[in-house]
Amino acid sequence: MEHNEISKARLWSGRIMSWLVILLILLDGTMKLIKPKEVIEATINLGYAEHHILVIGILALISIALYSIPRTAILGAVLLTGYLGGAVATHFRIDNPLFSHTLFPIYIGVLLWGGLWLRDKKLKSLFPLKH
Repeated sequence: MEHNEISKARLWSGRIMSWLVILLILLDGTMKLIKPKEVIEATINLGYAEHHILVIGILALISIALYSIPRTAILGAVLLTGYLGGAVATHFRIDNPLFSHTLFPIYIGVLLWGGLWLRDKKLKSLFPLKH
């Protein structure tokens, strides 16, 4: 295998990690558009007004759409990193539990960037890891 090639196992691992993120953010964004009672209550408990929910959902869906398209995946990942950072700050600000709530967006971010790193040769060349 050439140095620049990505193995099938690595490619599929990256795809699976990325699809997990895509499904989670799609669910999150879609629920914000639908706005069931539980989403409204949770958002208000986090300190946001109900009218913010739609905008947050649209931002999530635009970002995940960009992440899902190979040509714009890095831009989507950058936007999603900001989105997830906002979630960390929100949970931190209201003293939610550290490992289950505050750091959960970090776990998603690791999957997001890890999946992209595993499947994208350009990103792998920017951040090479020695074996």
